[in-house]
Formats: sequence, structure tokens, C-alpha cells
Amino acid sequence: MRRIALISLIPLALAACSNQGLRDLQPTSDGPDEFLIQPVKPLERPDNLNALPAPVPGQANLTDRSAVAEGVAAFGGRLDTSTGIPAGDAALVQHAGRMGVQPGIRASLAQSDAEFRKRKGRFTQFRIVPVDRYSQAYKNQILDAHNEAERWRNAGGRTPSYPPQDTRFR
Repeated sequence: MRRIALISLIPLALAACSNQGLRDLQPTSDGPDEFLIQPVKPLERPDNLNALPAPVPGQANLTDRSAVAEGVAAFGGRLDTSTGIPAGDAALVQHAGRMGVQPGIRASLAQSDAEFRKRKGRFTQFRIVPVDRYSQAYKNQILDAHNEAERWRNAGGRTPSYPPQDTRFR
């Protein structure tokens, strides 16, 4: 009896050792991921085939759509193609950089985040069923919006965007 129990636990222990990464979310079907498919513009025949620009590797095709540009246009805005900072945002950029700008901040943060997840991963490595390891690693840093709004409300702070307090059942 003891031997059967031990033999049945071996596959479970081996399955628990596999680490699929931070997000162990599996697709539910064998079909394509509909969020990765982007529709393209219809093909157009140019007026002069000899005047076509040379293709540049890594650059967008003429039929590729831009979700950002289409979103800006849908809301009545204009897509700013200049590389400079718009005049309306100059004060914001100046205020954000008033204490100086650390070069390489993205790489530094990515490295410290990887080290943090590696430390936290030691305790979340062995699971029998797939779990969301990202939520496990950052569970102490998650903000509960409801509790935070109640904390502000109880402290006398204004919470105009939060639903009014229901006092009928108190």
C-alpha cells in the first residue's frame, strides 16, 4: 500500500518541478489567437510601378494599420509625427525631469525586477496546478481599490469618482 502511494506521488512531484514562467495561462483552443491578428488595409495599385520606394527591412508596410493613429483620428485628434516635445507638454516634461534623469533607468529597473521575481520564485516554484506566478510574486504590492477608497473616505478625504456610500443597510 505504501509503495502504491509513493509511486502515485512521483508524477505529481515531477509535474510540480516544471516552471512555465510568470504567467501560466494556457490557450483554451487550438485556433489562432484573435488578439494577435491585425487586419490590413486593402492593397492598392500605384500609379507608377517604377517610382516605388525601395523596401527597408523592419519598416512598416504600406498596408499595415496603426492602432494608435486610428485611435487618435477617431477621437478627432491629430497624430504628431514630429520628434520634439509638443509645446503643451514642455512644462510637464520639465517638471518630471527637475531632479535629473538617470540614464539606463529601464535596463536598471528590468534587472532589479528580474532579481525580485527570482527571489520570490524560490517560494512559488512547486505547484501541482498552473497558477499566475506574477500575482504571487507581487501579491504584497497589489492595491485593492475598494479598500483604499474606503480608507480615504474614513479619513475624511474626498472620493468623488467612487460610488456613494450606501447607508440604507447600516
